[in-house]
Amino acid sequence: ISNDLVIPLFVRRLLKTSTSETEDWSTLILNVRRGAIFILLFIAFLYYRESTNSARLSSIGLMSFAAIAQFAPALIGGLIWRGANGRGAALGMVAGILVWGYTLLLPSLAAADTGIIVHGLFGFEALRPQALFGTVAEPLNHGVLWSLSINAVFFVLGSLSRASVPLERIQASIFVPRDAGPMPSLRRFRTAITVNDLKDTIGRYLGVERTERSFQSFEKTNGASLHGNEQASMDVIRFSEQLLASAVGSSSARLILSLLFRRHDRESRDAFRLLDDATEALQHNRDLLQIALDQMEQGITVFDRDFRLICWNRQYRALFDLPDEMGQVGVSLDRILRHLAERGDIPADQRVAMLNRLTSFVSPWQMELKTSGRILELRSNPMPDGGIVATYADISGRVEQDLALKRANESLEQRVKTRTIELTRVNEELAQAQMLAEEANLGKTRFLAAAGHDILQPLNAARLYCSSLIEKAGKGPAGKAAVNIESSLESVETILGAVLDISRLDAGAMKPDDTAFNLDGLLRQIGNDFRPLAAEKKLELTIMPSSLTVTTDRNLLRRLIQNLVSNAIKYTRQGCVLVGVRRRGELAEIQVIDTGIGIAGDKLNTVFREFTRLDEGAREAEGLGLGLSIVDRIARVLRLEIRIFSSPGKGTRFSVILPVAAVQARREIEARAPARATASLAGLHVLCIDNDARILEGMRLLLEGWGCNVDTASGSKDLETAKIHRPDIVLADYHLDGETGLELVVRLRAIHGDTLPAVLVTADRSNEVRTAAGGLEIAVINKPLKPAVLRSMMARVRPLAPAAE
Repeated sequence: ISNDLVIPLFVRRLLKTSTSETEDWSTLILNVRRGAIFILLFIAFLYYRESTNSARLSSIGLMSFAAIAQFAPALIGGLIWRGANGRGAALGMVAGILVWGYTLLLPSLAAADTGIIVHGLFGFEALRPQALFGTVAEPLNHGVLWSLSINAVFFVLGSLSRASVPLERIQASIFVPRDAGPMPSLRRFRTAITVNDLKDTIGRYLGVERTERSFQSFEKTNGASLHGNEQASMDVIRFSEQLLASAVGSSSARLILSLLFRRHDRESRDAFRLLDDATEALQHNRDLLQIALDQMEQGITVFDRDFRLICWNRQYRALFDLPDEMGQVGVSLDRILRHLAERGDIPADQRVAMLNRLTSFVSPWQMELKTSGRILELRSNPMPDGGIVATYADISGRVEQDLALKRANESLEQRVKTRTIELTRVNEELAQAQMLAEEANLGKTRFLAAAGHDILQPLNAARLYCSSLIEKAGKGPAGKAAVNIESSLESVETILGAVLDISRLDAGAMKPDDTAFNLDGLLRQIGNDFRPLAAEKKLELTIMPSSLTVTTDRNLLRRLIQNLVSNAIKYTRQGCVLVGVRRRGELAEIQVIDTGIGIAGDKLNTVFREFTRLDEGAREAEGLGLGLSIVDRIARVLRLEIRIFSSPGKGTRFSVILPVAAVQARREIEARAPARATASLAGLHVLCIDNDARILEGMRLLLEGWGCNVDTASGSKDLETAKIHRPDIVLADYHLDGETGLELVVRLRAIHGDTLPAVLVTADRSNEVRTAAGGLEIAVINKPLKPAVLRSMMARVRPLAPAAE
């Protein structure tokens, strides 16, 4: 089934549609055979299911032999009848199989009482499967008789319906000779046939020129001299048979020579008719070969040993744009090259060189046709008889691509050099512009950081005057106006403080001073600072105690936590703010949790940008959106991680991740219990030191309003000239004229004792100032001064004796 039926159909179809010369059909053949096996098994299974259970294996075998017997009429008829052909064989076998199926297969599948078995097809009794036209016989004999009879009838009718094709006549003549005598044996047959007779006969099939060359080659090989009229020897006859067989096959060659030997004993008409049929068959095969060659993309030519054209395809003429006379048998290669030279396709002086190159069978080489601009790749190989086979492929596109690539490679270095110079120039301009921008930004930042003292000094003085006015005006209209002024000044102070902090962080003015300290003291200090603010909004501020010791810059961490706590209080309407610490292995996580308005998930990455405020936050509280920007910058300076978790309407949790110290720090102990902000400061002797007279006057008004006795000094000269009694507390600015407030505090302590309390009131927010003040146990308050903070700190250091009075 696969080899004789299905595969030939596939091969014919694929040969017409396939464009690949290396296509692998092994998988297709394997799948066809698998499919044939599956179909046969499936049909056998269906037959098994549908056949009656009484069917014996022997009856099934006999019925199968009856089906195989349908090949007999075509097989036997083809051996004994010259008029048999393929159409008759096909019609006979199809008709026989149909009758076999009706008379044998159908009764084995259907029950005995089925209508078609009992009454025949369409109710005609004469068409009963097991008694056609009233024939009475055994079912097997009946089916074989009728199927083979119908097969033979259709075989004869089909063969007579058309004449046999030449190939069928040749095949018939091989098996069915016209006379009944046996075919003569060439090796025992002696004849008077001459060499010229052999040459003439063979020349009809191979051509005169090739025949002559072949016989000349035979003479050289065997060292013999053949004369045209002499009797042909057995060696010459054998050579002639082989030569013919190379063109028409061994069977046809023997038949042709047999006819030649019997030419004088029978009419020549039959012999020539056979030769005509053979010639027609050869021409048919040649046409098929020519069609196959014409379908190839490459041009092909075959030249004989004299370099004359004997075979070519259509693509060859199309590639060279050759006229019809250049595509004929016998045209010399030299003439073709001369035609190309005359047309200007190739240089005239290169014609001989090209001819030598074609006949030397060198590696593939290229040839450019000037008129068409086409570039061809030529390959030549020798033929067994001395000729050559040449192929031509159009590679114009590939050559153009190669040239373009070569030009691109040649110009690549120059382009790279040009681009490098341009890129270098752009990078230099960019670097210069970036340097100028950085210098300008750094200059701006340094200016803001350096000018912070001068910016905050007048604001501090305004706060002092306003606080004094509030103390004196009470709850009257002037007092309310003063409260409003103080609120506005506080907003300005917050904004300026945030801007200055950002400027100093961007300028790199804040350098971390890592130390190991206990978190509990820092958190309690922050709690004391923000409880009044939380109380004003009726919020509960809870500070959870902690025993962890961490390593980082204490002051910068305090400012970071202060901003988070301030932010939490600002955006919480009701509920509480919780500050605590969790240990995570070698890390500590400080958490600030609130029950405020929360932050949407898609806005969590934007809250740390400066001047960025969410719509909900803008409605809840005033500000410029700098608090979290400062938190982010401090975290980067300290190399700490900030995490944020929030749910809109439910609150927010900020986490600060920092390392736990390897050594446990000594727990901070408050030397003095915090005094109430409302404690009386009457009679407290305060020394205020500042180089700004407006601030000194404002401090005097504020402190005297609290009942304090105030002395003022602008520097060390005033302290030397003025008769100042021992103060209870010293409030000193840091930046004085040519000296610092810390230096004056040290001098005063040298005079009045090391226990003299002091507070540094300064606009300088640097870590250096805080560190220096902390080393002298001097508290620090940043300007602009908040009276409540100052009063609370003064209440802590107030001597007990005056308070008792």
